[in-house]
Amino acid sequence: MATNDILNAENYDRMTHNIKRIDALSKRLLSIIHQREAPNLALSAPSHELFTNAGAQYWQKMLENPEKVFMHQVAFWAGSLQHFVEAQQMAVSPSDPSDPSSPQSEETDPRFAHPLWHTNPYFNLIKRQYFLNAASLRRALAEISDLDPIEKQRLEYFSTQIIDMLSPTNFLATNPAALEKAVETEGQSLIDGMENLVTDLENNNGELLVRLTDEKAFELGVNIASTPGKVVFRNRMFELIQYAPSTETVREIPLVIFPPWINKFYILDLKAQNSFIKWVTEQGYSVFVVSWINPDRSYAEVGLEEYISEGFCTAIDTVKQISGQEQVNALGYCIAGTVLSLVLALMKKRGDTSIKSATFFTTLTDFSQQREFTPFLQDDFVDGIEKHVEKDGILPSHILSRTFSFLRANDLIYRPAIKSYMLGETPPAFDLLFWNGDATGLPGKMTVQYLRCLCQQDQFAQSGISLFGEVLRLSDVTVPFCAIACETDHIAAWQDSYRGFQKMGSRSKTFILSQSGHIGGIINPPSKKKYGHYTNADLRLSHRDWQDTAAFHQGSWWSRWEGWLKKKSGKRIAVQDPGSKTFEVLCAAPGTYVLSGDLVPEK
Repeated sequence: MATNDILNAENYDRMTHNIKRIDALSKRLLSIIHQREAPNLALSAPSHELFTNAGAQYWQKMLENPEKVFMHQVAFWAGSLQHFVEAQQMAVSPSDPSDPSSPQSEETDPRFAHPLWHTNPYFNLIKRQYFLNAASLRRALAEISDLDPIEKQRLEYFSTQIIDMLSPTNFLATNPAALEKAVETEGQSLIDGMENLVTDLENNNGELLVRLTDEKAFELGVNIASTPGKVVFRNRMFELIQYAPSTETVREIPLVIFPPWINKFYILDLKAQNSFIKWVTEQGYSVFVVSWINPDRSYAEVGLEEYISEGFCTAIDTVKQISGQEQVNALGYCIAGTVLSLVLALMKKRGDTSIKSATFFTTLTDFSQQREFTPFLQDDFVDGIEKHVEKDGILPSHILSRTFSFLRANDLIYRPAIKSYMLGETPPAFDLLFWNGDATGLPGKMTVQYLRCLCQQDQFAQSGISLFGEVLRLSDVTVPFCAIACETDHIAAWQDSYRGFQKMGSRSKTFILSQSGHIGGIINPPSKKKYGHYTNADLRLSHRDWQDTAAFHQGSWWSRWEGWLKKKSGKRIAVQDPGSKTFEVLCAAPGTYVLSGDLVPEK
């Protein structure tokens, strides 16, 4: 048999195998599409009035000044024609990869890093026309000057989403890297990509959530969330983990940590090398951590009051009983920091001194500036959420994940999707992204309270929020506190965080600004020597003046914070094993609540 015949036979067998795989994958895909519930459009896009108003304003401007609009069109036509001519010239005499005629933004955009975007006439034309189209759209939006500022901000956001979605890198026929790999692998990369796509859809009940990490690489309690400890209390809201001491003595005042319940607690206990919880135990503290329940539909009527009374207050009381101390130091991260502020205000009203000091990580208490969340905090979107939770009882995790992802769509949606679905690559093993994908649902009542009372109406910082028959205000928070915000945080902007802490009534205030973002600025162990931080004792200054006059320090803020905490933590005492006679050990850390996945409402 000739060599070509052997190769053809091998190719035939491979082709036959791949055809069978495609057929099976197609059937799975059709099954998912058939079973998927119709999407709630109110949670995916703004009302039609937004685009109607924008269109009316644009046409009005055109009628008032048609010359300006015409000049924009002429510039667009001229740019398109120029790109076409340059593409023809490249076909005849290929240019240098570093095309001097391309704007710097095009040359440095990581989406277009493949050499063919610059050397191939076809791909270069597509790339440059895409940037021209995007610039023309943005210019048209800039000309709309009479639109309500919030409406204009929303319009700009959704227009950016359209621009990002229509990037030629997101389509196989116009992505040279994907086409090149498909040829090199004889189409295997596309089949692998389809397998990844179908699997992601199946795992998320038909919702397209791109898998960002290799989930098989991690096992809770083994190579992630593995700091030794015991669950010493459990109710319907949380499990309380008491971590094993790693020093011969500990500070007498225990530390109780409240993580956000939007994700799971082990963001603070990833690997041993970057575990905040492990590091704190090594500094000689008795550490308790709340692991929140992942709620199902039976939690529909659980609101902020239940999280405060059955969550925060119960946890604090339990820690006091186990430790034998009359006070604790409390730490709240993100939304848990916001609610911890409510707890402190409530305790002030009640004369309760159970919390000696508070630490806040990336916490918002003043929501007067909505920033990047403006598109999602208007009535049409919040109304959609309210209708959803009225029907299903909970807000499933994929809605929140999708919202946060679209704030950084190119990095968190399109680039991972290209790698997984077009290139057929397996996601990397990354502990942070594993945690990010292990999200939780939210009780319906709590979700609406948080969005309406805090985010939209800003009651805590303005008129006061009514809970437990009391009106709670920021000025009611009077315990000493240390707040850590992050310089590039797009979820809890440090400027807004700073403004909220300025309004608290505490006489002892410490504010630290870490480099990096919402997660990277917090999970920043001293051993890494990665991100620095800023300090300034004068919190009377505006945020700009505070930062301009702040001292910069190399390395992590963890040690600086620990120096602050130990002054609030009393003398050293003998260690005690987790639990007590009253609170027996229930199981080993990380417990059982952390193992539950997001619950999808029944149809």
